[in-house]
Amino acid sequence: MRITKAKFITSAPSLKECPEFNLPEFALIGRSNVGKSSFINSVVNIKGLAKTSNTPGKTKLINLFNVDDKFIFADLPGYGYAKVTDKTRNQWQKNLENYLLNRKSLVCLIQLVDSRHPLQENDILMNQWIKYNNLPTFVIAAKIDQIKRSQINGVCINFKNILNSDVLPFCKTDNYYLKNITDKLEEYINS
Repeated sequence: MRITKAKFITSAPSLKECPEFNLPEFALIGRSNVGKSSFINSVVNIKGLAKTSNTPGKTKLINLFNVDDKFIFADLPGYGYAKVTDKTRNQWQKNLENYLLNRKSLVCLIQLVDSRHPLQENDILMNQWIKYNNLPTFVIAAKIDQIKRSQINGVCINFKNILNSDVLPFCKTDNYYLKNITDKLEEYINS
């Protein structure tokens, strides 16, 4: 799949404020600071389209991006560490759950995990929740440029065995891995 344009559409606090686009939608989920925004920027090849930050918890809303008028990326607030109150965290969780379970245009949930570390408990719990709710999903092993090349295959196989999901490697500095990712997106768009 060749992507020629992408644009930010809107940010919404919850599902009821999310406009309908009549396009397939991919939701990106992962721990805070795992690289969801960098993933969007790399796939669409537009630096800075999705705002990145070194501070966990900066994504507080559902951020929607139109990609080539073919599909929508939804960048969701991260789970895990973020300097927010319990009340705010609980509201994020409620909004996130409502969006994931009730968004009619959602065709696939893409879970990003950090390849530099063993899977965290909240990664595993989120994946179990996704499977329990029968949501189509695949996993992106992010930040693989920060591990040894000889370890990439082993890390992906380990994640696949633990999560029982397809796992694709990704790093923002090497386009080598993007074709497998865009091919996977196209599978869901055409199904």
